[in-house]
Amino acid sequence: MRISSLEIRACRHAGAAIAGGTLRDGQERAGLDYLVYTVRTDCGREASMFGFAGRSALGAGHLVAASLRPFFLGRHVLDREAAWADWRVADRWWHHLPIYSYGPVDCCLWILAAEAAGQPLWRYIGGARDTVPVYASSLVLPDVAAYMAEARAVKGSGLRAYKVHPPGKSLAEDIEIHRAVREAVGPDFPLMSDPVAPYTLDEAVRLGRELERLGYLWLEEPLPDESFGALRELTRILDIPVIGTEVLPKHPWSVAECLASRVVDGVRADPSWSGGITGTLKTARLAEAFHAPFELHATIFQPLDLVNLHLNGAIGSSRYLELLWPLDRFAFGLTAPLPISDGIARMPDGPGLGIPLDRDLIENDTLEVL
Repeated sequence: MRISSLEIRACRHAGAAIAGGTLRDGQERAGLDYLVYTVRTDCGREASMFGFAGRSALGAGHLVAASLRPFFLGRHVLDREAAWADWRVADRWWHHLPIYSYGPVDCCLWILAAEAAGQPLWRYIGGARDTVPVYASSLVLPDVAAYMAEARAVKGSGLRAYKVHPPGKSLAEDIEIHRAVREAVGPDFPLMSDPVAPYTLDEAVRLGRELERLGYLWLEEPLPDESFGALRELTRILDIPVIGTEVLPKHPWSVAECLASRVVDGVRADPSWSGGITGTLKTARLAEAFHAPFELHATIFQPLDLVNLHLNGAIGSSRYLELLWPLDRFAFGLTAPLPISDGIARMPDGPGLGIPLDRDLIENDTLEVL
């Protein structure tokens, strides 16, 4: 199984329009841009996976096609580790692609191998469990009442936890939101907080102390992931676990320092931003070696979230499958919904991903084939 072609489709899904305030940048999105990578082999097999594209699928797609296509052509599908090592050298020397570029093609290699073995991806990697609880992660909402209503809706849907992404404009407002959400769902429903790096160290300490009082499970990314000194001090001061690293490039090497010197208590990775399944597994095993918490980060796009589900089945240490709320806004790209019932996701049984990608939707969303 040698790679004979790498097709990149630049796509936009108009059904996933997002208001500007929802992502804190003030820019309206008429739809979500994404890429679709398709790896084809000389024996007639092929596999596809969605890829993150930021604000421009066309811009991201041209970069990927120019760099990764010549790099992968002719390589054996099963030589994932050699490709990983070779790409680190090539990317450092000249390419310097965004962190979301390599992951999808690595996912395709794993899917091809699992299908050839006749095994579901999670079991091909190495099965650890066949179910995982699911939690919902908010976008940025307009006011306190909206967060309370959404938290109640998440709990009422049967999902097992809720994570708050506060506006980050005012510490006082953010604390009020976290208090209100706890009031809305009661004392026993699991809650998390992910402010996405808006605070000073002092503000992060104040929020963290309040979250401890409110019984939140963890505080995620209150400061930039690369602010090692401030994060290390925050981790030392607070009792609530401080979680980070999801946007650090070059997993697992960049994450190693964070664990070795206690920059954070726990780390996050995903197959979209952390170098595919190979990179995610490396970071998960690194965390395991340090006996540190590891959580899988939501990938936004449903096919990649399906890969996350398989990784949850293979890793076992990530406590939840994270999905963005409202679920229906991001539920596109597969021919069937993710297998979730009563807040529990079950691992697929079929070979590879177990659920095919929606080819008709992809064709309809395609802006250009690169």
